[in-house]
Amino acid sequence: MAASGSKKAILAALAADAGITLAKFAGAALTGSASMLAEAMHSVADTANQGLLLIGRRRAKQVPDALHPFGYGRNRYFYSFVVALVLFTMGSLFAIDEGLHKIRHPEELTDPLIAIGILVIAIVLESFSLATAKRESRVLKGSGSWWRFIRNSRNPELPVVLLEDSGALVGLGFAFAGVGLTMLTGDARWDGIGTLAIGLLLGAIAVILIVEMKSLLIGEGATTHEDRAIRANLVDGTRIDRVIDLKTQYLAPDQLLVAAKIAIVPGLHIADVAAAIDDAEARVRAAVPTAKVMYLEPDLYRASPR
Repeated sequence: MAASGSKKAILAALAADAGITLAKFAGAALTGSASMLAEAMHSVADTANQGLLLIGRRRAKQVPDALHPFGYGRNRYFYSFVVALVLFTMGSLFAIDEGLHKIRHPEELTDPLIAIGILVIAIVLESFSLATAKRESRVLKGSGSWWRFIRNSRNPELPVVLLEDSGALVGLGFAFAGVGLTMLTGDARWDGIGTLAIGLLLGAIAVILIVEMKSLLIGEGATTHEDRAIRANLVDGTRIDRVIDLKTQYLAPDQLLVAAKIAIVPGLHIADVAAAIDDAEARVRAAVPTAKVMYLEPDLYRASPR
């Protein structure tokens, strides 16, 4: 369900961004608005990013081989990291450069009402894309805040789309303000200020995504809730009486590696030990469905000498 939801969110964002990009470039050409041009480049970056996320999802489905025995699931993390870099270079740096240029060398806007109309249309389309991303994310988000979801989610695409769409709406607000203040005051530097604000916003979003995606790419373990569930279900109280050591790592958004050393009750026959391990794996997978790769090492618990 989560995988399907993230794909729906990506496709909705791709459709919205493609339409908005064309409209913004037309508006920038007709009006000469720097903030409109910055927003057009922002939308180009967003459209390219949705394509990169789809490529990452497709390449993550490659069959495991001798070189990558755990599969290619981390492609989704890699391409999401590339998305953050594209957003920073193509979106943020371009907008900052364009904004500073327009502040130093302001140019009068022509037909600013056209820019306002296009921005309103873009706001409607981006709102649709954001609503889709939020709807598809609620299954994974639970009762926590959206910020907590973005920081803690092991799914890379949904946080990317959520931040991109949220940033796009705020950026459109900056562009709207820049064009509007230019119309009211006759000072075209407001358009450059709006453009600069868009660039700084995109830079902040890109840095957040770079930090989060880098962490996922290196390898993050189970969440606190998942860790508690794994530990609780490894122990049955009759054959397995405690977890000596536990290490986890997400190999892909839907594939968690669980490696644990478990204390077996002394005196069990080898067949009983094997059955205890099989039952423990079944309990853990029922409680944490992403725990698809498990390695359990039976051992005897030895209390540390005081």
